[in-house]
Amino acid sequence: MSDADQTRQDPTELHDQPDTEGEQLPKPGDDDSVTGEMGEKPDHGEETYVGHDRLRDQVAVITGGDSGIGRAVALAFSREGADVVIAYLDGEDDDAHETARIVEDAGRRALLVPTDLVEEDACRALVDKAVEEFGRIDILVNNAAYQMAQPGGLPDITTEQLDRVMRTNIYAMFWLCKYALPHLRPGSSIINTSSVQSSSPSPELLDYATTKAGIVNFTRGLALSLAEKGIRVNSVAPGPIWTPLIPATMPPEKVEDFGKQTPLGRAGQPAEVATAFVFLASPESSYVTGEVIAVTGGGPVTM
Repeated sequence: MSDADQTRQDPTELHDQPDTEGEQLPKPGDDDSVTGEMGEKPDHGEETYVGHDRLRDQVAVITGGDSGIGRAVALAFSREGADVVIAYLDGEDDDAHETARIVEDAGRRALLVPTDLVEEDACRALVDKAVEEFGRIDILVNNAAYQMAQPGGLPDITTEQLDRVMRTNIYAMFWLCKYALPHLRPGSSIINTSSVQSSSPSPELLDYATTKAGIVNFTRGLALSLAEKGIRVNSVAPGPIWTPLIPATMPPEKVEDFGKQTPLGRAGQPAEVATAFVFLASPESSYVTGEVIAVTGGGPVTM
């Protein structure tokens, strides 16, 4: 077999479709180790991701960094040489400590900050703790999100749910960018997690999809505002990625078929998304700002 054959991989076969049988998990914040309870464990890149010093000695703040995409990004960043501040929801301590272990195994420092970012003071405190511990912030990843599928659509979305989704997905991003900005220097990077839902909204996720579209618009506007300061702002828009959020917030029938509708025919894995964050955080994307990178298995993201 040639070297080319060994490195070339069929993306439809790189990962199996999760065999879930519609499994259900506790809601976010209700269990210390949701990842540990998953029948099909996500691939965060534990056995495959190899760093190349793209982020040597940088400091990254990652919200929702305890599991799923956040854990995969923390793993990749640390193997690229970054220290990582991991913000996570109170009650998910086991997952958070496992992510910290992964970062420390890469020879980097991990700071765990249990918090609920729906409050402005919590966002300010997170930035203050990061700066107190490391002296600066080089990369801000606004990845924390909340969703709860409502099969009945708009009539079933309560004001309480809408408020939580908006505060977690939009308000926290706004506040964190605002309070981190004085500590960001030229060459720093802000990366916001959007979604394929931003342009292809599912009726049962109407409130969540609305916030993801808002994240895209915020990203582009902030990128224009900060370009002259040498600070880049971009977004990653994942498609159906197999994370604890899926069996914790979707009905069994949606979980069982999750990701099969994509052109590649399967759900993605967190490790397959993390590389987009690395690219946007690294000098390799020095001429990229205000952009959205879609990691969707072929699902379109058009805005």
